[in-house]
Amino acid sequence: MPPLQHAATALGWRGVVIPDVAVLGQQVSAVVRVLDHVHQWRTENGWPPEPDPSWFRSWFEPDFHDQIPVPAVELLGVLVIESSVESALNSCGTLMTLAPCAVVLPAPQPADAWPLIELDYYGIGVVTADTDGADVLIAPEDRSREFGPSLFGRWLQEVLYEQTLKLTTQTVRTRN
Repeated sequence: MPPLQHAATALGWRGVVIPDVAVLGQQVSAVVRVLDHVHQWRTENGWPPEPDPSWFRSWFEPDFHDQIPVPAVELLGVLVIESSVESALNSCGTLMTLAPCAVVLPAPQPADAWPLIELDYYGIGVVTADTDGADVLIAPEDRSREFGPSLFGRWLQEVLYEQTLKLTTQTVRTRN
């Protein structure tokens, strides 16, 4: 199992790991859960993923759209791969407004407690992971409610919905 999947499992995030998502100028991995009933409804009613930002902006123009699709994925968390704990705060600072954020570090890590205390204060998780497993050093907190929903966050759900469908289609093809 890849390190990112180990990290998501160790954090209790049961969902699909979407690697290499461009978010706010960073490459991160997102862990999402498909809301099966919403996905089924959207499929039956012709609401595919809408990742185009120009289409998304038009949602707020009532002349163009009188309905907005319901999100078909829930963003469980964001994983950011870093080489050291010192860069973790910069990596997760903005992302924690969207969902719980955890930094994935190579195992083992030095025992300097101060950077971990700082990350814990801000609610940023720390996981060490490799191909053999993962250990949670600090569990991330969900502080997204403090910031409220955002236009960007809703658009990101559509991007992740599209990428989840592509990933699951590739997985099914590989198995057959």
